[in-house]
Amino acid sequence: MSLARELNDTHALALALYFAACLGRFERNPSEVERCASDLIELSTRQNFAFWLAMGSVLRGWVRSASGETAEGLSWFEDGIKDIRATGSMLWMPYLLALKAESLFIADRTSEALVAIRESEALAERSEERWWCAEQHRLRAVFLAAVGANDTKIEASFCAAISTAKEQKSVSLEKRAEETYAEYRRQKASGSEGRGFRLPLW
Repeated sequence: MSLARELNDTHALALALYFAACLGRFERNPSEVERCASDLIELSTRQNFAFWLAMGSVLRGWVRSASGETAEGLSWFEDGIKDIRATGSMLWMPYLLALKAESLFIADRTSEALVAIRESEALAERSEERWWCAEQHRLRAVFLAAVGANDTKIEASFCAAISTAKEQKSVSLEKRAEETYAEYRRQKASGSEGRGFRLPLW
């Protein structure tokens, strides 16, 4: 970001702000994501960067949802995704739909979260943008567990998440999938499922 500002390269700055926000999200730091998303929205509004403005909206949607303001968060998501699609770009869409699925889950709209994650997976398959596939499988397992789906489907999704992460050599996503799977097995062994399991999103 410093170099982009020094060079007065506004497009590079938008890209840097977006990646800084993604890093903040990976670190589970909503305040950092909010700061970067706000700067990205402000810059993109000034420079008429339609794509980056929409990306900033989606990131703000994630922050609002992660902070418990799910109705506002989902509104930002809907607008951002609609505006990205209006640009004709499908870049990052599997990842963004997975974020939307997380927000729907936080809002206790798990059946809609499952629809969003299936759309995310279908787009990843079509576009071959597979860098977030391990997490898509893990999220599907979390959502299926929450609705009390068949154990075989849940276990298959967790196994797909772990094997995909291993194939892609993504240590962090492999560890996350293994930890969530272990929590699922712990809850299952303790008989605490009730109507479904409540597993961690992150």
